[in-house]
Amino acid sequence: TSDITGDIAVSPIAGEAMTGFSLMMDSGGTFSTSSQLTGKAFAADYTTPTPAHLTTAVSDMEAAYTDAAGRPNPNATRLNLNGGTLSGIHGGATNPLTPGVYTFGSSVQLTGTIYFEGTAEDIFIVQITGNLVQAANYDVILLGGALARNIFWQVAGYVQVGVGAHMEG
Repeated sequence: TSDITGDIAVSPIAGEAMTGFSLMMDSGGTFSTSSQLTGKAFAADYTTPTPAHLTTAVSDMEAAYTDAAGRPNPNATRLNLNGGTLSGIHGGATNPLTPGVYTFGSSVQLTGTIYFEGTAEDIFIVQITGNLVQAANYDVILLGGALARNIFWQVAGYVQVGVGAHMEG
């Protein structure tokens, strides 16, 4: 099973697309809840004002994706770090990822626990032209006050989080 902290949504498709959560609709029809979700689930076919809010959310997401994709990476050591395999000395406990832009012209594999270290104000952008695959039973850990809301995974392909893994960002 999955446990998600935060809200999830689908748009422009219907709520039936969110499978595996045993969603329970609220009495007003504007959101659903689940025991696997610390937050709410929303879909385009839910009661007003949910569809309009999702249209705005999709527009905001598209703008954020485009902004993250367009951020320059002035640091050559953060281009295709370790060929796209992150763990150990490339993002591990002894050499955490620090604030800035990381650019990968391929898929990225998280094959061990990955650490982001920074303050609550620091921003991390990870630009990936392929897929992001996190191996089972490994975590993304935040150090020094780094916040998940300041980590942006800009992924052109799909994202796969392995069984027992914990993802942040």
